Parts: sequence; C-alpha cells; structure tokens
Amino acid sequence: MTFRRNLAVLAGSAALALAAALPALAQPIVIKFSHVVAPDTPKGKGAAKFEELAERYTDGAVDVEVYPNSQLYKDKEELEALQLGAVQMLAPSLAKFGPLGVQDFEVFDLPYIFKGYDALHTVTRGEVGRMLFSKLEDKGIKGLAYWDNGFKVMSANSPIATPDDFLGLKMRIQSSKVLEAQMNALGAVPQVMAFSEVYQALQTGVVDGTENPPSNMFTQKMHEVQKHATVSNHGYLGYAVIVNKQFWDGLPEDVRAGLEKALDEATDYANSIAKEENDAALQAMKDAGTTEFHELSPEELAAWEEALAPVHEDMAGRIGAETIAAVKAAAAGH
Repeated sequence: MTFRRNLAVLAGSAALALAAALPALAQPIVIKFSHVVAPDTPKGKGAAKFEELAERYTDGAVDVEVYPNSQLYKDKEELEALQLGAVQMLAPSLAKFGPLGVQDFEVFDLPYIFKGYDALHTVTRGEVGRMLFSKLEDKGIKGLAYWDNGFKVMSANSPIATPDDFLGLKMRIQSSKVLEAQMNALGAVPQVMAFSEVYQALQTGVVDGTENPPSNMFTQKMHEVQKHATVSNHGYLGYAVIVNKQFWDGLPEDVRAGLEKALDEATDYANSIAKEENDAALQAMKDAGTTEFHELSPEELAAWEEALAPVHEDMAGRIGAETIAAVKAAAAGH
C-alpha cells in the first residue's frame, strides 16, 4: 500500500472517529500532535505543555497524543499527513511551507533579517505574522501560533570563521530555496536532507557540516561528530503550530476555546525557555570539548553579513518583495 493510500485510510478512520465523538463527547477527541525533534528541545517541551493544558482546559474532552522524533512522519511526509487528516496538529519549521506553494514563509530563512528576539517577536506576534498565517487557509491548514527555537550556529569538520572557509563544503539544509541560496552565496554545496538522518550523515562524511540552533545540535548529539562551529546567529529557526483546518473548524466552540487558551499558555512557555535552552546547550557543548566554538569578531560578522546580503535581493522574486519589506519594516520598528 502506498504512503498516500495509507494516509487516506488513516484520514478516513480519523474523520469517522471525530464524527462519532462529537455528538455526545462520550469519547475524548483525539489530537495527534506529530513533530520531528527530541522531547527535551523547546518545541518538544512546548508540545508536552500543550498536551497537559489542553486536557485540563477541556475537562478531558480532548486527548492529545504527542509523537516526537519523527515517530509517525518525517519532514517531507508530515504536511501531507496533516492535510489528509491522518494527524491533526504539527509544529513544522517555517521553511516547510515553501514546497506547499506558500513561499512567503521563507522570509524567516533570510540571513541576518532579524537582529534579535525583540525584532523577531514584533513580526510573529503582530499583524505581519497573522497575514502570513492567512495564506495557509486555502491549503487546508490553520495557523495558530509561532514557536521559537532560536538563532543558528554553523558547524563543520573544518574551521569556518570566514565566508571563504565554506568553499566546497557539503552543507546539510532543510528543504528551502533560501537556505540553498545562502549556502551557494558562501560557496558551499547545499544538501537537502531529513532532520532524522543528519547525525549519521555527519558521522559518515556524507555531508561536512550543517546549521542548527544549539538545542537541536546538542540534543541530536551532532557536536560529537563536528569538530568546529561558529556562533554566527546568521539565521532564525522557528516553528508554526498548525492544525488541519477542517478538523479545527468542526470542533465544538467550547472545546476550541479551551484549546486556544492552552495554546496561548504553551506558546508563552515554549518561547520563554527557547533562549535559555539554547544558551545552556551551547555551554554544554563547549564543556564537552568535542567541538571548537568560534565567536565572530565585529569585523568577521561584517564579512558574513556582506557575503550573505545578496540572498535578500535574489530571493525577492520567490518570497515576494512586499512580504520582505513588511517583515523588515515590522522588525525595524520594535
């Protein structure tokens, strides 16, 4: 049976289960929440907090089942699974919407577009963030919240202090034309690969390096197979908490209100711990001593920014010049 046919069967079963559950609410409404990272990351902890609060605020009318570490679906499969109703909730990285045809979200991948969390949150918590979510609705997806992971470091098995150091390196990226352009601008060779496969690829030399917020790098033990890293903070990695729109719209109003309250609190929690978790992960990797971490000097940072600046203009036709301008204006006004 093909993957898509399997999903269709699962989706049909899920729809029947929801229809049976709604009239009397005799059985809890099951929400399968799938994600691809470890439970002890900011996203993993946010999902667990949502599970706890959702069940409390709906008085047990909802049963949230969290599946971390790609237990149900890998990166490329999970959005199709959500659209078909085989799972109800995901928290994919923002770059994942590009392949769906909503390239506007790739604005978050642009290098050095955010100078820090305050600038970022002006976008994600404001009108621009809501505008971006509205673009998902005709794909059968409802955007509910933005969750931070953090700002990324570059890692490799050779020193990468300057843009020239990337020449010819095979660098793993998630599927994103912006990240592809970023690596090309550095002279590296971008390699799209599922997150669950990265550790082995680094270990065996299939790729030379990658980019990640420290919490992802640490929890996946990538520091054990990377000799060098640069704290570049060049890009942001965040997630969108999304649901199957038909499922969401079909929920009883009081249940949906309880879930919204739970998600608001889980979002505050997840975002409050994201920087703390990344700082702790970075320190833990430094303490482990298996990776040498380089901090950019002001001159080195300027060289990185200069090398990556053309990516903004190159990607304007794909992302939308208006979207890029709106994000930059919001970020500058924090």
